[in-house]
Amino acid sequence: MKPTTLTPLNSNQGRVITRIKQLLCAPLAMAMIIFAMGCDRHNSASTAKFVDDDDTSGRVSTALKADTAYKFPDVKVTTFQGTVQLSGFVDNASQKDRAAEIAKNTTGVKDVKNNISLK
Repeated sequence: MKPTTLTPLNSNQGRVITRIKQLLCAPLAMAMIIFAMGCDRHNSASTAKFVDDDDTSGRVSTALKADTAYKFPDVKVTTFQGTVQLSGFVDNASQKDRAAEIAKNTTGVKDVKNNISLK
């Protein structure tokens, strides 16, 4: 068998190959950048909403525990997109109403769903 030898490219062939690489790689690189930016923005927004909701739940829980008349030990606070859901148990209707009032007056709360039950 005879060994094959590679022939060097002439300058025109080299320019053609370089141009083909540019035409194929540039759109692919742009698509990857756009995709990565789109994914990052979506994840950041979701994360920010989650953190804001978590902070809002914490503020409402702290306000409920700081109430001078009731401490609301059996009330659970959950927040989704600024809407606070109160659940759990209290002794009477005035406690249920007071818990909703405290939640409504807490920073970051857009709406309150009062699902507290009476014992």
